Amino acid sequence: MRRVPLLFALLPLVLAGCTTPPDDGRQSAERRRPEPGLGWQWQLSGRLDPTVDVPVYDIDGFEHPASAVADLHRRGRKVICYLSTGAWEDFRPDAEKFPTSVLGRGNGWAGERWLDIRRTDILEPLMAARIDMCRTKGFDAVEPDNMDGYAHRTGFPITAADQLRYNRLIAGLAHDRGLAVGLKNDLEQIPQLVGDFDFAVNEQCAQYDECEQLTPFIRAGKAVFHVEYELTTEEFCPLARRLKFSSILKKYELGVWRRPC
Repeated sequence: MRRVPLLFALLPLVLAGCTTPPDDGRQSAERRRPEPGLGWQWQLSGRLDPTVDVPVYDIDGFEHPASAVADLHRRGRKVICYLSTGAWEDFRPDAEKFPTSVLGRGNGWAGERWLDIRRTDILEPLMAARIDMCRTKGFDAVEPDNMDGYAHRTGFPITAADQLRYNRLIAGLAHDRGLAVGLKNDLEQIPQLVGDFDFAVNEQCAQYDECEQLTPFIRAGKAVFHVEYELTTEEFCPLARRLKFSSILKKYELGVWRRPC
């Protein structure tokens, strides 16, 4: 979940020991974890610029066609599929498939509402279809967003145990389709979830003095893709380099502009 008005990359991954995708029978490739320190670009708005010389791109899964993913692959990039899995967005093409019973309070962004993640009977097939889309377009990994609803006023009595169950469900859906998957924020549950996810994506851990909580990923040989918005690179890059994070400075709109450590 994005911090302020926030929103919301990965690796040379290819994938390990996953189940056969249910709808087309293709065997998954070996999934490899993104290693700490990889450079990345996170672009969720504006015209996609494929020319940033980094090994990992994180882009919106709905807004970009398979041809854009293929072009990034030709340029030597691995590509992460950004999806919101914990909040409903009224501007997505599948928005009408979500019954009102699972729509909660707004999450601070226009057109978005928290989902009742306890209702996996409803949400699992909807999220499976979204991750199928990522796989069909050729993405290498998934960045599921809004995965910490239990820590917010969602309109539902969601517990930490509910969140763990749902986050593991999303990770399993990605792995079953041969895709790596990242844990977005949700710092408090990292000790329980580091084994279920292949990398982490974090916003503003330096600003809020939380970066040490992400080190279990580094110790496990998994990348931490980290962004700051309000600090200068001089303020957070020394820490990021020490912790072996993949850190960049971005603007909140997450357009093309970036300043890496």
